[in-house]
Amino acid sequence: MTNKPEQAAERTLEEQRQEFTQRRLMAMPLAGTLVWFIIGLAGLFLPERTTVWVLYAGTGSIAYLGFFLSRFTGENLLDKNRPKNTFDKLFFISMAMALLVFSIALPFAAVDHTSLPMTVGILTGLMWMPLSWIINHPVGILHTVSRTVLVLALWYLLPDMRFVAIPAAIVAVYIVTLFVLNKRWQALQASI
Repeated sequence: MTNKPEQAAERTLEEQRQEFTQRRLMAMPLAGTLVWFIIGLAGLFLPERTTVWVLYAGTGSIAYLGFFLSRFTGENLLDKNRPKNTFDKLFFISMAMALLVFSIALPFAAVDHTSLPMTVGILTGLMWMPLSWIINHPVGILHTVSRTVLVLALWYLLPDMRFVAIPAAIVAVYIVTLFVLNKRWQALQASI
């Protein structure tokens, strides 16, 4: 009888990638959508200094909220009975990378706190690039590129509305991404 760690070792990387690709992948983008929506509402109704703290707390909690939501999307990211998958580790490393780039945003924010929607908005969107490669689908590249272009443009075009316009754009990109991911998942289900 083979135990689970040995079973994971027996699967090839390509088998693990295919397994990862078959997932719905909705929990984390749902969490990001919700958090950036709340940041935008804070920007609309709260003082900027308070919104800064909402942005820090919110973006820092996206992964935890995603873990929670995954129970309702059928993904259950914390399921200990699921076989280990190398691409889960790569995905979580990508998330950690996105969080570590706060080290770029923080010194800039010390000079200009209104830079945060731009820096955090772009830097935390970078994790979509490796996801796109893992699932062999352009959704992550489209998400990162459109998010970067929109966030940067809005930062310059609407300096007085940075805490509202930039989160709104990020939410819009997430909505499109969720739609594309859902269509992708439905196509996968139809092919089974």
